[in-house]
Amino acid sequence: MRFLPRAIVAAALLAPAVAAAQVEPIVGDWYGTLQTPGAALPLVFHIKADGTATFDSPAQHALGLAATATVVDGKVSVTLQAIHAGFQGAASADGNSLTGVWTQGDLPLTMTRTAPAAAPAPKRPQTPKPPFPYRAEDVTYVNPASGLKLAGTLTLPRGSGPFPAVLLITGSGTQDRDGTVFDHKPFLLIADALTRRGVAVLRVDDRGAGGSEAGDIAKATSASFATDVAAGVAFLRGRQDIDPARIGLIGHSEGGMIAPLVAAQDPRIAFLVLMAAPGVDGVELLLSQNRAIAEASGAPPTAVEAMLKTKRAWFEAARDARNEDDGRVRLNAVLDREGAPVGAPTRAQVLSLAAPWWHYTLNTRPADALKQIKVPVLAIGGSKDLQVPAAANLAAIKIALAADRDVTTRELPGLNHLLQTAGTGLPDEYGTIEETMAPVALSTIVDWTVAHATKK
Repeated sequence: MRFLPRAIVAAALLAPAVAAAQVEPIVGDWYGTLQTPGAALPLVFHIKADGTATFDSPAQHALGLAATATVVDGKVSVTLQAIHAGFQGAASADGNSLTGVWTQGDLPLTMTRTAPAAAPAPKRPQTPKPPFPYRAEDVTYVNPASGLKLAGTLTLPRGSGPFPAVLLITGSGTQDRDGTVFDHKPFLLIADALTRRGVAVLRVDDRGAGGSEAGDIAKATSASFATDVAAGVAFLRGRQDIDPARIGLIGHSEGGMIAPLVAAQDPRIAFLVLMAAPGVDGVELLLSQNRAIAEASGAPPTAVEAMLKTKRAWFEAARDARNEDDGRVRLNAVLDREGAPVGAPTRAQVLSLAAPWWHYTLNTRPADALKQIKVPVLAIGGSKDLQVPAAANLAAIKIALAADRDVTTRELPGLNHLLQTAGTGLPDEYGTIEETMAPVALSTIVDWTVAHATKK
């Protein structure tokens, strides 16, 4: 639930190469900046002579995503393979620039062969710096459900243990083990704070990020990622320096939905921390997100209601589909019936809602897993979170956990979806805020986790 949808920042499938002559004029590296409603995103294309290409979105730490490139009748296309998205345009007469649109949203985009001058590193004063008073170990293990190798870092307090431990679970979008976004490293921050307080922490590269294998990520869903988490828990339980009875999960956004999925299947999980986690059903969550962002952006009420009516039709069509092909049929029918208003997403964008991740997300019912949880739970959210609005989602989480005896829910005033101290709460602020996480959010998470992890 961040920035570009998961499918854009997901590892992609390789496609057949095209004839070298078709792409010779555009072979090489291209650089540009995409101005989205939420942020300015630097993009890079690396185009090879055989028509294969890779795509980078450095600010999101999405690097080396597979793509293809073609030049047909003077029209240049660079296409990501996991979703209908990419660049379409034309090369300049001198061959030094590409001018066109990013097809996801029809946003203007110009790419040049000139790499931008390195910008000053943004200030991130909370990022932990060595030396550290604990051990850090790079680890790998295999998820037996998928066969994929996953890679991460395990930080261990001084001493021999066995230590209580937590596994961190990222939100949507392919992220590295630190949860890096706009140079913020919130998971490194949490891991550092907890390990200094005696709790071991495992943070893991998502599928397709860092040292973790991608597999067929275009078909992966939250349920798939839940098996990655379960594999991480099994890895921790197999270590002599970890107490298998005191392993908890901390998840952010989609990760806060995945954590209960794992705990519902594994009663040995000791506790959960849910940060900005969904509590309402999938369609309602996405509609509330769209409403909150539109209203905070100053859209007129009539325009907001019209937009929500259109998107509800799309979301419900994709949700109710029997499979991906049926989803495309249903979505095409909705688009044919309603037409496409000026400025609307392209048909390809709307059809991407039929993809497995979106179909699963639209059908999610977080309460189903939460009702099975009997272990201590902390759920927090920010009052300015526009992506997972805190009031409604925390209330739904609390209701679903009514049978659980140890539940704490807290709405933290003035914080956004990343739990930063925010102005508007809009995503375009995330990268401009120096604070990685508000101290009140960090201390709430760490103090509660330490208190529950150290219990025997």
